[in-house]
Amino acid sequence: MNALVIKNIKSLIQTEESSSSFVAGKDMSKLNTIDNAYLIVEDGLIKHFGLMSDFNEASTPNNCQTIDASGKLVLPAWCDSHTHLVYPKSRDVEYVDKIKGLSYEEIAARGGGILNSAKLMQTASEDQLFEDAMQRLNEIIKWGTGAVEIKSGYGLTLESELKMLRVIKRLKEASPLTIKSTFLGAHSIPMEYRGKQSEYVDMVINEMIPAVAKEKLADYVDVFCDVGFFTVEDTDRILEAAAKYGMTPKIHANELDYSGGIQVGVKYKALSVDHLEFTGKEEISALKNSGTMPTILPGAAFFLNMVYAPAREMMDAGLPVALASDFNPGSSPSGNMQLIMAMGSVLYRMLPEEVIHAVTKNTAYAMGVDKELGSICVGKKANILITKEIPGIEYLPYAYGENKIETTILNGVIS
Repeated sequence: MNALVIKNIKSLIQTEESSSSFVAGKDMSKLNTIDNAYLIVEDGLIKHFGLMSDFNEASTPNNCQTIDASGKLVLPAWCDSHTHLVYPKSRDVEYVDKIKGLSYEEIAARGGGILNSAKLMQTASEDQLFEDAMQRLNEIIKWGTGAVEIKSGYGLTLESELKMLRVIKRLKEASPLTIKSTFLGAHSIPMEYRGKQSEYVDMVINEMIPAVAKEKLADYVDVFCDVGFFTVEDTDRILEAAAKYGMTPKIHANELDYSGGIQVGVKYKALSVDHLEFTGKEEISALKNSGTMPTILPGAAFFLNMVYAPAREMMDAGLPVALASDFNPGSSPSGNMQLIMAMGSVLYRMLPEEVIHAVTKNTAYAMGVDKELGSICVGKKANILITKEIPGIEYLPYAYGENKIETTILNGVIS
């Protein structure tokens, strides 16, 4: 039996007696916490937790590893429900174009952006993509991420999309992280299909989706439903086709304008709709009681100097909110979820309690792992963080340049 005991925990954060799916509205400002606590892990799962005053040394497993967490916080590891971290090369040259004032749409229209990465992807080897992505995964573990969703979408051809998804499959097998894969063939329209977009949509539907399903390479399907990318009608066709193969949607929606992406995502019971910079009363109404998680990507809005999604209005309306990194080479070149938490507080005026819910329980739901991750609950996978000695939860989004994590535990093992 592999066992781990964490004792004298200053504060054990995000505890649950029984697992719930997500936290919404006013409840996001409330966070279950046990001060002066202990936690026991056995065989990779959370076995017991409670007050140190109730801790019985004699009942601990034999030959267990013990950690003294005096002055430290213990939390569930972050879940990052939206990334594109399998890519062939950075796009730092385009960064200068952004500084000079070119918009995301302008760069994309001239063959840059996603199309730039897609061109490089065609010649990239699976082994190199895998090795580069493993380095990125190891880096985000240090910052406290325990679960991550990775999308394809830099292929835009059948061969390259399958290449990306096979790399993600290898990452699942090699990394201690919990990983979910998403097929995003409808990420952009290749230059050769400009003016005949419906033909590319036909290829996504008739060639890509069946091939991905045959090899069982994707947990989810995604579409970039926005101005200058895929229309609501395109998205509707793709999601209808994907549903025949049992693929659950996760949608890029309303980053650039009021696109209808949120509504079509809700229509197809999307697990999440992501970005959401342009979200008004109609969109909030559509999301209400839908089961679709509104997911905000602060890194992209910050990097692209865009308007910020109305997080406070969403929560005031009773919605849940998740935060994810959107780690990608073009519009959010960072997978540091601690920075995302800081942005949640600084840019979106979210309380520390709300931010913690948004990067644990709610992002676990947004990537379909809420039954096994996202909270400190008996029977859940032991993906756990131990901070350095810090004053309290307020320090997590406050000290945005510091890595507050001392120890990351994945599957009950110190990483």
